[in-house]
Amino acid sequence: MAGTCAEILAEGVRRLALDPDEVAIARLCRYYDELRKWSRRINLVAAAPRRELLETHFLDSLTLWPLLANLADLDNVEPGDPLTLLDVGSGAGFPGLALKCWRPRALAVTLMEPRLKRVSFLRHVIRTLELKDGMRVLARRLEPGAEVDPELSGGFEVITSRAFTTIAPFLELCAPLSPPGGLVVCMKGPRAEAELADWQARQPHSPYCLDETADFTLPFSGARRHLLVFRRRRTGGVPPKSR
Repeated sequence: MAGTCAEILAEGVRRLALDPDEVAIARLCRYYDELRKWSRRINLVAAAPRRELLETHFLDSLTLWPLLANLADLDNVEPGDPLTLLDVGSGAGFPGLALKCWRPRALAVTLMEPRLKRVSFLRHVIRTLELKDGMRVLARRLEPGAEVDPELSGGFEVITSRAFTTIAPFLELCAPLSPPGGLVVCMKGPRAEAELADWQARQPHSPYCLDETADFTLPFSGARRHLLVFRRRRTGGVPPKSR
């Protein structure tokens, strides 16, 4: 089925039970346009028809919004009190930049991406969409045993990633960046159950516990998505800010 970017996104968000906000959809369409332009020069995402690309990347990213909104009244967040979110291995900006486009005031987003061409793309889109307030891009990789920047230590209420690595090593990498009570959301496809079992076997004394799961069906293809939410145990330290 054909359609403009705005028409496809509007239908997609309705099927995800989100309100089709025209301003947010227009912002996402500008992001999509820049993605297509830059993809002619650098490898950002796999080539695909418009509808498939919008579903696989943009709408897939927005499946996180209901979960984040449940953490607080994010649609009515006060200025200066956004939810802090770290997107690890952000690539072309999914899910972090797409979520920022959806509700700019509600989120303070940090994108972590080591590939410099992609970092240039992310910074260009942020400038183009005037999203610099509460938005930054770090040109670095999250690696085992690496020293954690004190500025980042325990500083994120939510950490997420779409395709960085499997659950067990990802949680291990996230631990220094999560405050007690902080959340890590793993976005997974059909291997979610196997990865979860592997984590439970490999890290029986993990600083995280599985807090909840949420399952989604993408609106056009019917592909299944699983969000696994882990909470860092409150074993001391400074708690996250209350909401």
